[in-house]
Amino acid sequence: MMECIGHYILHSDALKKDITYPDSAGFDEPDCPDLHGMMCQCDMHEDIKLEPSPHPHSMKKVVNIIIAVERLKHIKEMSSGKFCEDALLSFILENVIEERLVKPLNVSQTYSKSSRTLQCTICDKYKKTLVQSNKLNNEDLHLKAVTLSAGNIQYKVRFSMSTYLSSAPQNKGQPVCLAISNSNLYIACTESDGSSPILILKEVSGPLNTIKVGDPNGYDSLLFFRKETGTAYNTFESVKYPGWYISTAFDDWERVEMIQVPTDRTTNFTLED
Repeated sequence: MMECIGHYILHSDALKKDITYPDSAGFDEPDCPDLHGMMCQCDMHEDIKLEPSPHPHSMKKVVNIIIAVERLKHIKEMSSGKFCEDALLSFILENVIEERLVKPLNVSQTYSKSSRTLQCTICDKYKKTLVQSNKLNNEDLHLKAVTLSAGNIQYKVRFSMSTYLSSAPQNKGQPVCLAISNSNLYIACTESDGSSPILILKEVSGPLNTIKVGDPNGYDSLLFFRKETGTAYNTFESVKYPGWYISTAFDDWERVEMIQVPTDRTTNFTLED
């Protein structure tokens, strides 16, 4: 009997006006004494049909067909007494068609450079200006925060802040890169020997039109989420190390560092022309 049933398939077709049950399948006609109660936008006698299929089906499909037909024979037990097109389609999809789950591919998030670039200097909320320190001994290039007098404003570091567009939605702020104007130095947040993230000045050659998360050259360490707080202040959170912010100390000549908040250091900055 199973071998024979395996050659029949179930159809839903409003153009077919009869229902056929092959004798060899061993099915009885549906027991529907209340035909008026079964009427809706469509009728089961108009839309359900078994047809012989030239291709044998797997045992799993045969079982699905048997379950579906047996349930259809008892539609009259439905409380509404109606069997509409949408319900019929849902019924067939649930009981006959095999379900396949498609998982999305793991695609690295990318940041694409926009045409908007801002030239500015950066001061913390204590009015200290970011300046570049001289490279001494084995010390790496870095920034310090200093209160400059009117006669020393030439030591201010001017930044070229490039904005980026993210390939995935996010609400952490505007992705930016901070480069020292007229140079190939960028502010970067990176790790050193497995320690906590630190802030350095990184030399970069070539354009940074597209940056991927997990970039083999470490260019994702140059990205920061710029977020405006209040009316004047901005924070800069590392994209590569979420929760780590550019910060300065209260005292002069202290190094600009990455820090997790809350802290006694400030993470609030103003951008000035």
